[in-house]
Amino acid sequence: MTTTDTTVLIDHELSADLAAAALSLARRFQAGATLWVVSPQWEPHAHHVAVEFVHPVIMGKRALPSVSLVEADPVAQCRVATRPGDVVLAVASADQPQVRDIMRRAPAWGADTVWIGSGPRPEHGAATHILWVDSADPMIPATGRFVLMYHLLWELTHVCFEHPGLLKPTADTCTDDGCVTCGDEGRLAEVVAAPSDPFEGVLVRTASGEERVDATLVGDVAVHDLLVVHGGAAITRIGADEEVW
Repeated sequence: MTTTDTTVLIDHELSADLAAAALSLARRFQAGATLWVVSPQWEPHAHHVAVEFVHPVIMGKRALPSVSLVEADPVAQCRVATRPGDVVLAVASADQPQVRDIMRRAPAWGADTVWIGSGPRPEHGAATHILWVDSADPMIPATGRFVLMYHLLWELTHVCFEHPGLLKPTADTCTDDGCVTCGDEGRLAEVVAAPSDPFEGVLVRTASGEERVDATLVGDVAVHDLLVVHGGAAITRIGADEEVW
């Protein structure tokens, strides 16, 4: 897509990213997800995204559950609101600290993430889907480029609903709780409550729900610490300045 001055608004790479994000989002909505939207720097974008998805302006289209979270602490809001299977969408620069914290914690909440922004890109893997304008122009968030991206994301998500076969789990999606390969992977967990008795285990939240794990290897833990758990035990702690991707 271009303007009359030949400026490319959506290039081939971003087009592919939008298509992949829309398909993923449609599958999540089909399974009962809610979309939670944050934009600490540009609150109107959070409201606008939520309105687009929840308001079916095209006759016959579905109203999709979407809520903007705009209180002072979006990390705490997302933690309380998000359920396994939900999606958190952020409109923010790559250095926005609250959004970075949400993105690193979302896997422990069982949530997919979509990150829309411009300028220097987040690290690869910082979100499930990164929709980015590679421009150093500080006015990009106010020019309509972001609006165009999430309008296209909304429209493409509805296009996916018109093809029910696309909404089925892919062949490589593991649904076996006893899968040996998945069982051998470390999982991200967020501490819910530290034990009064060290032999009780630590109550943590993972993508599959709450569980107790042995934290002997990592020592004392505090609420909201991020841990990697494996085989019922916490094997390492993720520091506040460490990324999980």
